[in-house]
Amino acid sequence: MKNNFLNKLNAFTVLYVEDEDGIRNNIEEILSHLFKEVYSASNVTDANSLYLQHKPDLIITDIRMGNETGIDFIKNIRQTDLKTRVIITSAYTDLDYLLKATELYLVKYIVKPITNEKLMDALESFVNSYDENKIYVLDESWVFDSRKSLVSNGEFEAILTKKEAIFLKLLITKNRIITYEELENAICEDTVLTPNAMRLFIKNLRKKLPDNFLKNMQGVGYYCKNKSI
Repeated sequence: MKNNFLNKLNAFTVLYVEDEDGIRNNIEEILSHLFKEVYSASNVTDANSLYLQHKPDLIITDIRMGNETGIDFIKNIRQTDLKTRVIITSAYTDLDYLLKATELYLVKYIVKPITNEKLMDALESFVNSYDENKIYVLDESWVFDSRKSLVSNGEFEAILTKKEAIFLKLLITKNRIITYEELENAICEDTVLTPNAMRLFIKNLRKKLPDNFLKNMQGVGYYCKNKSI
């Protein structure tokens, strides 16, 4: 279960904002092994620029950074963006800060020091904040992000066509052999999928998936390697 959650993090990008160099470097190093992309900033101005440029899935920000505040940074983002997830870190446990933070639709509020346990708990809450049916683990290093029709392993990524994404999601969620007829019904509306067209469809899809992930039972249909038959 824990490995499943860690694998899913590889589908996301994160922006980390912290003005203390030592803390930022340490946490950034950890995040770099977990996320698809990590962007970091030491102040609100740079953080806002990175947010606008990359639109990360998650923002982790400290509350107090000199004369600037992470709360004001997130408040500004929340004027137009309620989707990006936010985790706030702070050495402050003052009730006023906590009340202000609760208005920002946070995933988690981490009280410093940031331990590995606190960080992993917050990141697990982040993953769980998404519909479980949107991120699928294909194997120990590959994930399928159905929100973006994207298959990736951290080094390689491929965008699926609409029909490929529909079939892959069907294959994973059913966790059984998908017959040729089911495949045709899923991706074709009023047209007929010829044997040659089906073979070409499967050939192109296989190029975007882990090696030997998509398997064929001759005369019956297709299944994924995680399925026992």
